Order: sequence, then structure tokens, then C-alpha cells
Amino acid sequence: MRVMTQDDEQQQVAGFGAFTVVDVETSGLRPHQHRVLSVAALTLDSAGRVSEEFHTLLDPGCDPGPVHIHGLTAEVLRGSPEFGQVRDRLSGLLDGRVLVAHNALFDYGFLAREFARTGARLPVDRRLCTLALARRVAPPTPDYKLGTLASYYGVPQRKAHDALDDSRVLVQVLRALIADAAHLGIAAPLLDCADDTARAAGPRWPAQRRGPKQPCAFAYPGTMPAGGPLRQGMKVAFTGETRIDREELVARAEAAGLDVTGTVSRRTSVLVTDDASSGSGKARKAAEFATPIVGEARFLALLDAIEPGQPRSATGQPRPAVEGRTAPRPRPTTGPLSGRRVLVLGGTHDEAAAARARIVALGGSVAVNLSATVTDLLVLDGGDTDRRVHRAGELALTVHGPQLLESGAAAPREQPNPEPDVTQLSRGQVVDLPTTDRTWALRATWNQLDDQAVDLVAFLVDDTEKVTDSSDFVFYNQPETPGARLSEDGPNEQAITITLDDLPEHCRRIVFAAALDGVGRTFGEVGAVELEIATGPESGTLLRATLDAATTERTLLLAELYLRADTWRLRAVGQGYETDLAALVDRYGVEVAD
Repeated sequence: MRVMTQDDEQQQVAGFGAFTVVDVETSGLRPHQHRVLSVAALTLDSAGRVSEEFHTLLDPGCDPGPVHIHGLTAEVLRGSPEFGQVRDRLSGLLDGRVLVAHNALFDYGFLAREFARTGARLPVDRRLCTLALARRVAPPTPDYKLGTLASYYGVPQRKAHDALDDSRVLVQVLRALIADAAHLGIAAPLLDCADDTARAAGPRWPAQRRGPKQPCAFAYPGTMPAGGPLRQGMKVAFTGETRIDREELVARAEAAGLDVTGTVSRRTSVLVTDDASSGSGKARKAAEFATPIVGEARFLALLDAIEPGQPRSATGQPRPAVEGRTAPRPRPTTGPLSGRRVLVLGGTHDEAAAARARIVALGGSVAVNLSATVTDLLVLDGGDTDRRVHRAGELALTVHGPQLLESGAAAPREQPNPEPDVTQLSRGQVVDLPTTDRTWALRATWNQLDDQAVDLVAFLVDDTEKVTDSSDFVFYNQPETPGARLSEDGPNEQAITITLDDLPEHCRRIVFAAALDGVGRTFGEVGAVELEIATGPESGTLLRATLDAATTERTLLLAELYLRADTWRLRAVGQGYETDLAALVDRYGVEVAD
């Protein structure tokens, strides 16, 4: 257990801004489908003390969902205010302040949706995720769940999944995390969120509608027979001018249970257009694939008589896993640097990349940022001016020169906060994943001292190494598709969570890549990208790979998750390309929407 000292208390005071700690209990996991049942908001002063506390149950007017988790039955909620009745109270607690939550994207997303339902905007311009902060600090805990962190920092937790108690616990965990961050000399990962759609709606590739695409709830039944009927789960694309506003058409189609796609592929069920001879890319593809084409009026008539489809949950069959067999978990490598986590500072890009590769070859683990898991610093030419070298003395870290790379010789020292076993993967290395784990989170981080915009993307490809449909491409403007979800947890951290049993049946490989925003920028400016692979967003790291591209690359293949027989395997790739994201998505068969 980590007990805060008086020095910790003094260090943490400077780390607080105008924070409001929040927690919500909900009827499900998707803000567009589910509702907030309970909300707590605690404002903090500059010293991290609670200055105001608010909590209420809410009557959502719907099924409360997983009662076994939150304990909020319809009877308990009946008579509570509706969200609109407490909206102004919450606005006063949030306006002009930083929203703080554990897995903040979840709480932020639900509150933003509830505000939107009442015709208002959530008055939050910045948020802080304590889950991301915990990963940045990296205390020696098996995972980063709120209960685990509370136990480590000696914070009593009386009632888990209770909005008020969780928020009170989080206030104390936040104080401890900020104290540890101050001790390490690292900044909290504050994330701008004044307009989460602005970035996606800007003049960047590809042209897509604003806001996330919600996965279709029905299984794909194939193409539409000539003349109809439509069936729920069919994939529909639109092109050309429409009498009804395009967004309204899309909304009607999705509300009826159709899967609206941005491009035409072999799996597109029907193309809607009043000008099939327009020569648009979608019209040409429809002719090539013999995709049925109907006009807008006919489509609306078919929509009124749509046939019921098969719910995806009823058809989903788990990905192959052998009964009673568990693939062995990868083990950390051994060598003279075994158990060491080394941060490389200074040197040219190529020199630093070579040094990191050598450290891994000697059995060590490499870091791109300072955290509680770092045991040693390797200082190359020019690295002595890095402020982290001076911090190393305060943290009792061992500082080395290039001689460390010759034999891995390092003065023996007791590591006060040993990191749980983590396997460091070298470029090209392949490992089998345990068959019992069906959810995997791949997190990418890069230099936290620089303001570099990096986009994490994923392609769900079939046996032809191509996407079957545009929905198989996960990126900043389409952050969720069946089996995959992208999240941005901090300015230098993004993650894609894969649920193997929810992947589309045609998916045999997931390709993870990183791309740069901004003209002329290269990965030589960004430096190494660190991957951490875990069995869920709040889990501890199981695998790690630190990948360096050469100086001129603008896109970087990070890793591949692929199915071999009945086992999912992970390969660390680290292959860079000088071309931009548009060329990369073309390689995997994604087409720009009209």
C-alpha cells in the first residue's frame, strides 16, 4: 500500500486546476442507446479539497439495464428527476472547469449525450482521465481499476458502482496520482474536448459524416433481391442529390435497422440514387458488382415494408477457441538487462532506435516516457540537457552512457517498484495470445514532452487482405464498429479495444497503424511509438513493443492481430511508409465517399 507523506501533500497542491470529479451509472454502455441513471459531481479547490458536492438519481424512462451491477431498479428510480431537471445544476458545476473521471471518455460521452437530448451543449472544454493518468504514472499494481488504485493508495471504498461513493474515492485517488506525477516530473494528460466533432469534420481525409457510426444491431442477410424486399441488417449506400436531406435519409435507414455504408462493395445490399448514370464512384462500383439500384421514392416505399432481420447477438458465434485449453502467456525475455526498464535520451533518431533495439536484445525493456517503472536512463550525445536527467538523481535512477550497450553491465540495485511481468517484443516478433482472453486493448503512446498529433487507425481485413466494407476501417471519424473501438485518452495516447467474439465473420486480421496529421511532418519528429497490449482498457500490460520508423515516414504499421487455426496471434511490425493516410487506406481497399 502506498501512503501519502506530507511532502506528497505539498507537491500535489500545484497540480490542481479547476477540477470537477464526476461519475455516472448508466443503463448500458452506449450513449446513443442508453441513459444515465445516477450522476455525482464534486468540485475541487486549488488544493484538491472538495468545495461542493452534488448527487442525484435520475428517472430515465427506460429499462435500467444491468441492475446486478449498479443496483438501481426501476422502482428505486421511480419519482427521481429527469435529466433536464438537473441539467442547469450540473452546468454550474462543470462550466469552465476540467471534467475528471475514471475512463473519462465514458462519463463525458454519456453526459454530452444527455445534454444534447435537452437541446444544450455539455459545458466542458477539457477533461482528465484518471485511468490515463494512472497509466502515465504506472504504479506497481496488477491493473488500473478504481478499486485496485484505491487499495494501493489506502483509500477506503464502501460501495463500488455507486456514483457518489466512486466519485469520493476518485477524489482521493486523484490527489495521490497527482502527487506521484509531480514527484516524477510528468504532466497530467489533459485533453481538449471543446468540440470533439470539429477535428473529424475538418478538411482531412476521408470524407465521412460527422459523429461515430453506430454498429448495426442485425446480422447481414446479403444483397436485396430484384424489386425487394429490404431486410434489417442489409447494407445501403447513397449517392447523388436527394429530395430529402441526406442526414435524414441516413437516420431513417438506421432507425429501420439498415447498415448505412460510405462506399459500395461486393457486400452492399442496395445503392440508392435517382441518377444511376451519373458516373459517380459508387454508381460505377454498383455496376461492377451488380449491386441493385433503386431511386429515392422506391427506397422509401421499401423502407416502410422492411422485413425483420436476425439480431446480431442471436447469430454471433464465438471466435474459435479450444475447449479447456489455454495458450501459455508470453514470458519476459532474459539477459543481462532482464528486469530493467531503460529510457533512452539524446542521440540522433537512428542512434536512439539502434540503442533501443540493443536494450531489447539484452533482455531489457525500453520506455519512451518517464514513469514509476523506469529503472535506468541511457544518455547519448546531447541527452544530458534533457530535464529528465536531472530528475533521475531525485528518483535514484541509474544513469548510463553508451557503454551500457556493450555488455548490458549495470550496477545491481534493488528496484523499489518492480513492474509486473511484461514481455518486450522486438520488431517482427510473433506471439500466441491466450485463448481464454477474448478482449484485447492495444494502446499507443509517444513522447509526452512534444505536442505531436498522431492518429491510431485499424483495418479489419478478410482473407484477401482488404476490408469488405468501409465500416471495417476504424479511425477518428468512425471510432466504433462491431468488435473494435477507438478511444483517445490523452494528448499522447490512443487505444483500440478489440472484442474477438464481436468481430465480423469475414475478419481474419486486424492491422493497426499510426498516421501523422499536418503537412510535411514525419515520424522522425515524433520518435518512437510505444505499444502496450493488455486484456482490457483497465488491465495491466502483458506485451510491449517500442517501434521506431526512419526519419521520413508519415504512416507506420504498428502491429497485426490475426487468426491462425484456432489461435489469435500478435505480430509487432514497425514498418513505415513515406506516403500519407490516403495511400494507406487505398492499400487496404477503403474508398473515399462521394
